[in-house]
Amino acid sequence: MINLAKFWQMPLDIVLPERCPACGTITPSGGSFCSACWDTIEFLTGPACKLCNLPLPFTDDNGLSCAECIQKPPRHDGVFGAVAYGDIAKTVALRLKYGGKIGLAKMIAGQLARHIESDPQSDVLLVPVPLHWTRLWSRSYNQAALIAQALAKQSPHLIYAPDALLRTKRTPYLKGLTAKQRKDVVRQAFAVNPKRQSALAGADVILVDDVYTTGATTDACVRILKKMGARRVRIYCWARVLSAGLETEAIGTRDAAYLDLAG
Repeated sequence: MINLAKFWQMPLDIVLPERCPACGTITPSGGSFCSACWDTIEFLTGPACKLCNLPLPFTDDNGLSCAECIQKPPRHDGVFGAVAYGDIAKTVALRLKYGGKIGLAKMIAGQLARHIESDPQSDVLLVPVPLHWTRLWSRSYNQAALIAQALAKQSPHLIYAPDALLRTKRTPYLKGLTAKQRKDVVRQAFAVNPKRQSALAGADVILVDDVYTTGATTDACVRILKKMGARRVRIYCWARVLSAGLETEAIGTRDAAYLDLAG
């Protein structure tokens, strides 16, 4: 019996072949990174801090906490990134955020799927970090919302809640700012949608963003979510900055000089 799906896919693969999400090279396997890019990506797996999920060089049966969490336990309940922030991760994030390559949200969601609990205690709300309406109007989409929407298709327990959080204050781009400056900028920038407040009472929430740098933006979101009754808030992101030297460099502004967004 003829597999019609494969029958129609063959000419499509010829006319519109799958390409590497980072460099654009045609990938015969379809939908994956090319071998050159794959070898340079640091996927976040293995031992990690039991509080913030920061990768650690070793672990034990009891679980370890990183020095920062021991000194000051985080407000959130873990940061789960797909990859470490680097040149390839940045390229993918830029193509999604500013290059209109919205299909990359599905790829990112696929990489984040390994962090989804196989048997959650209850339904989980997927809440994207919101954009201010003026920025959403100019960009036409929120990259965090696209990732959350794609992630919602990975499990029946994940509920897409795009309007649970609102960005009430337009903030400047955070690129180049220190951790303290970022924290000051986003203070009081978010609020819970009154129409969704009841759904947050005792809820398990996954807060979705594209890149996690100092955590200032997500921390402001976590604070208001827990204030409104959320029981647990974990953060899912495509790329997580691990090196302090990259915190002020991480993307946050429209800079086409980094790459050819049309490629």
